[in-house]
Amino acid sequence: MEKVNVNELLQAQAHVSNQIFSFINSMSLKCAVDLGIPDIIQNHGEPITVTELVAALPTLNPTKACNIYRLMRILVHSGIFAQQKLSHGVQEDGYVLTNVSRLLLKDNPLSLTPFLTIMLDPILTKPWDFLGTWFQNNDCYPFSTAHGKTFWDYAGHNPKFGHFFNEGMASDARLVCSVLIDKCKGSFEGLDSVVDVGGGTGTVGKAIADAFPHLDCTVFDLPHVVAGLQDTGNMCWKISSSKLSGSLSTNKQNKSLIASVERYKSLTLLNLGGLSLELSPELELSSEVSSWIRAGEGGGVMFCGRSTTCDGVTSCSSTKYGKKS
Repeated sequence: MEKVNVNELLQAQAHVSNQIFSFINSMSLKCAVDLGIPDIIQNHGEPITVTELVAALPTLNPTKACNIYRLMRILVHSGIFAQQKLSHGVQEDGYVLTNVSRLLLKDNPLSLTPFLTIMLDPILTKPWDFLGTWFQNNDCYPFSTAHGKTFWDYAGHNPKFGHFFNEGMASDARLVCSVLIDKCKGSFEGLDSVVDVGGGTGTVGKAIADAFPHLDCTVFDLPHVVAGLQDTGNMCWKISSSKLSGSLSTNKQNKSLIASVERYKSLTLLNLGGLSLELSPELELSSEVSSWIRAGEGGGVMFCGRSTTCDGVTSCSSTKYGKKS
């Protein structure tokens, strides 16, 4: 074995340890949200001591009170909360919110609590335990290895989970939408319509429709996602019969979706993130996409969001094709 400086070895060991225990940050954050700590600090109206925090936790088991201080140390270290010196001879420091924890307040219109709750739910963290197994089997997704079915089948058969997932996706999109509309208005100039494929319950589509009333906005998603949603003004929902789990250019199930989308002129937005749609390397040259661009009469096709890949295909994010008029 090559001789390595002892300090370098210690740094390497520390790095491995940091990787091993990095889950503590996210699980401690989830714990704080579950206990309602951000809202307790907000409602207190001034820096709150650990003694006051313990007293304000109505469901806390008294035998666990001594561990709240340890939890708060982790959350301060990770930048979720901050400590502030108190005057009047108070020995304890007080805890205050940061910009990060303000995004976890229940009454914040941009609250990320629904997103945090669903992303750290055991249903979504369990597939990570099967990642090694997944690399050795024929399943397309680690979720299928962990749960025996695809994510969309699981959500379709578990309405409660599906609801929480849709709420989480919506909360994650609100801040991005506000920035998109404020900073990228020029991207929508000269366009007639927007089609958001995999747009969930329409958070992004509705924000765009409200900001640009001249645009006809259409959201495509699975039946259990758009069930009960009503068309309003320049905003409408369409049900996709396809699970959108394959390549646009080769998957037969997506032909019906492609045919449906082609009926809409000036297609401008295709959101691939919501349905983990896979893109093939030749997608840019595929006849389907080319026909979309030709049908656009000056519009383009914008792929935005994150796409999950499978079997060696590559993903595309935030790329615009075609020319604007």
